Amino acid sequence: MTTLHDPLAGPTSSEALTLDGSAVTLEDVLAVTEGRRRVVLSSAPEFRERIARGNAFLERLLEEDGVVYGVTTGYGDSCTRAVPASDLEQLPRQLYTFHGCGLGEVLSVEAARAVVMVRLVSLCRGVSGVSVELLERLAWLLEHDVVPVIPEEGSVGASGDLTPLSYLAAVLCGEREVFDRGQRRATSEVFAEHGLVPYRLKPKEGLALMNGTAVMTALGVFAFARTTYLARLATRITALSVYALDGNPYHFDADLFAAKPHPGQNRVAERLRDDLHAPATPRNSPRLQDRYSTRCAPHVIGVVEDALPWWRQFLETELNSANDNPLIDAEHGKVMHGGHFYGGHVAFAMDSLKQACANLADLLDRQLALLVDTRFNHGLPSNLSGATPQRASLNHGYKAVQIGASAWTAEALKLTMPASVFSRSTECHNQDKVSMGTIAARDALRVLTLVEQVAAATLHAACQAVELRSQIADATPLPERLAGFLDVCRSTFPALGEDRALEPELRTLCGLIRQRRWSLYDA
Repeated sequence: MTTLHDPLAGPTSSEALTLDGSAVTLEDVLAVTEGRRRVVLSSAPEFRERIARGNAFLERLLEEDGVVYGVTTGYGDSCTRAVPASDLEQLPRQLYTFHGCGLGEVLSVEAARAVVMVRLVSLCRGVSGVSVELLERLAWLLEHDVVPVIPEEGSVGASGDLTPLSYLAAVLCGEREVFDRGQRRATSEVFAEHGLVPYRLKPKEGLALMNGTAVMTALGVFAFARTTYLARLATRITALSVYALDGNPYHFDADLFAAKPHPGQNRVAERLRDDLHAPATPRNSPRLQDRYSTRCAPHVIGVVEDALPWWRQFLETELNSANDNPLIDAEHGKVMHGGHFYGGHVAFAMDSLKQACANLADLLDRQLALLVDTRFNHGLPSNLSGATPQRASLNHGYKAVQIGASAWTAEALKLTMPASVFSRSTECHNQDKVSMGTIAARDALRVLTLVEQVAAATLHAACQAVELRSQIADATPLPERLAGFLDVCRSTFPALGEDRALEPELRTLCGLIRQRRWSLYDA
């Protein structure tokens, strides 16, 4: 039976998530950013001492050596330019100030909250040379739901997400704007209301906040959750389409799929068998071969299912990494200069994810094209019109919906060009090879929005087609799982009789899909 519950999210928890440098999961990030779980910074002495040691070592190094990149020098190609001692306190502010040039739309409140969460997780690793006080300020933002307003555009994904993360650094210092419990306001006003004095960044803290992959990783967490859900939804819609088209359920035979044992592909086939209550395959099926958009659905959706584990691995490893530069190793007494800010793994995950997901849109769009066409839908009305015969000439059913789904699919497919191959040399050729990970993540989210629109359209039409099929005299009874799911859908939108404008219903469906509201299969 289908219920209104998201298996990816888990329940709301009264137990706070304690951050102490231990690994967190993608689900942990989602729970916090979707308001289902609080975050607290560990009070364990060993954790706080580890953080303090890094900051103390950095301060001792400054006293003894006098030179640390990004602390006593300019940034990037300006690293050879020494900063006078009298200006060192001003240097972190200069960093976030000159990076305050982001453009485009701003991140959603949930996405901005995720950015704060992801950056906090990274800094809790204890090798970024920051203070416990900075971590407490980041935790305060999450606790009070005060999150930075962050423009989407302006990051090349190395040295990390410098420009968008400058908005987090500036907010901590009482500047720019925040979403205060969802309302956009001046940071200074919100801090004043809470009696909070703007934070003064310590020597490396501006660099530690900004020189990382928090934005692309945060967006990747949402992309992963939406993709996981869409794979399940596409499977359920396929089952509806197979029934509505009077299709061959034996295409998903267990022995057949054992011969090509991709685990995710086999999982999709099993779900389809269960949805369709497919009996044992006969010696030779009377209905030989359906078209590829139903027969090969496990092979299309299975690519997503089989890629999910390594997408998770890439994202969770990045999430739980220290990814700024330089890193501070207090235990061994050294400063380590490197390139952990490079978002190549996230970029590759997002580029491949958007390609696999666009294929889901293409699959569902082709199923919808079969459902509305009397040449291929095996006896259903043209365009799935539910109008009476007397009104048939005036009504056009899902004709325009199919056109819209085709447009959304085309746009999704067009956006599958990988962002990661478009590296540009920037910052006076210091950043001469960059990841474009944040652009890849933003592209992936746009593709997912389009796939969700195609899924909403096909689901709406498939429910209509299933009901029309079940009214045919010799129709196979609708299997229990599909009947239960149809009931849930019908509680959201009615059958289509006379033509009506379907935009409001499609928007509602898109919202339910994006929120992952239906538990479709066991996790």
